[in-house]
Amino acid sequence: MKRPTNSSDKKQPLVPLAQVLEEFLSSSGLGKGVERAEVVQRWADLVGPQIAAVTQAESVSEDGVLRVRVATAPWASELSLMTPRILAKINAGRKGRINSVRWIAGPLDRSAR
Repeated sequence: MKRPTNSSDKKQPLVPLAQVLEEFLSSSGLGKGVERAEVVQRWADLVGPQIAAVTQAESVSEDGVLRVRVATAPWASELSLMTPRILAKINAGRKGRINSVRWIAGPLDRSAR
């Protein structure tokens, strides 16, 4: 059985999936949120091994607040002083900006990595 044809059956050129996804994220407004969430996954690369050894990025809120667990209160205090430099490094070249960091002292859950 032959399918009826009409003018809308013209073959469309193939478009790479990455391009389609990028256009969707941009038009839907989800792109910035995805970029923000990427910070949690890339935390160790962004802050380096010394800070990564005593911290664990947990989540990012819709308004750009990054929640980071810190192994000890003294480290949390030290990192709070370093927040402007850390934010500058994290936000370099990024559309989905992190606006602030909430340092929370407590045990790290390394099984969540």
